[in-house]
Amino acid sequence: MQLSNRLRHVVARRARSGRSNGRRGAWRRPRHLALASVAVLITQCGPTECAPTTPAPSGHFATLPPGSALPSSAECAARVRPAGENRPGNGGPNATTGYSYAPTYSWAAPQLGRVDGAFTGTTDQILQWAACKWGIDEDVVRAQIAKESWWQMSTLGDYGNWPAGQCAPGHGRDANGNCPQSVGLGQVRYGQGDGAFPGVQQSSAMNVDVTYAYWRSCFEGQETWLNDVERGQQYAAGDMWGCVGRWFSGRWYTAPANEYIGAVQSYLSQRIWETANF
Repeated sequence: MQLSNRLRHVVARRARSGRSNGRRGAWRRPRHLALASVAVLITQCGPTECAPTTPAPSGHFATLPPGSALPSSAECAARVRPAGENRPGNGGPNATTGYSYAPTYSWAAPQLGRVDGAFTGTTDQILQWAACKWGIDEDVVRAQIAKESWWQMSTLGDYGNWPAGQCAPGHGRDANGNCPQSVGLGQVRYGQGDGAFPGVQQSSAMNVDVTYAYWRSCFEGQETWLNDVERGQQYAAGDMWGCVGRWFSGRWYTAPANEYIGAVQSYLSQRIWETANF
């Protein structure tokens, strides 16, 4: 069963090359994403697979309600627990810190001003740090990053025949004229002139810092534009899973978002990061 999950992940990552710009809208408001482009890639969890996980262990980073005072990068660095490394290939990016930056586009997620990528450690420790800093359950982070990249910082995604200047920096076109736009643990997507690049390519901490800055802006109710586009229901603050789905589809509870949510919930229920084939 675990091998099947891993193969499903690999197929999903490769198949993303044919998707439109509507993947997550991490850097611009995304265009519509057709269901047909993802429907065969993600399996919804069944009625028992999405059951709550076991009680949180001591020190576990849990989801903080909207309006909570969020801890700083330094505070979270001091709270991270020891964890071994199961992705030695991440060594360089895991040992590299990021930097602060000021997005120039007016609709950028408000929480991006807190991004600094100021942490180094093992891959699991970096995910703990991001969960602490952005007030999201650490196991949800582990499950989502497994879905995005299988915890491999070298992962590239969203291959397409993008216009000049829209390929992820440092990545040229293949024989078919395609290049990647999404990079790293959280698959942060490039848009022309993004100040987070190349930091999100070089630093694991900065990559997930940006990923969950967007999640927190959504969770705080700051992405009201989601009610101006296609949606399955009205956007509102405080919906952890809705904001997980928004990262994938750039929409609120549409069919692609729902399928992605189900896939992450399935990984969470299985605790996929603890399985032998992960």
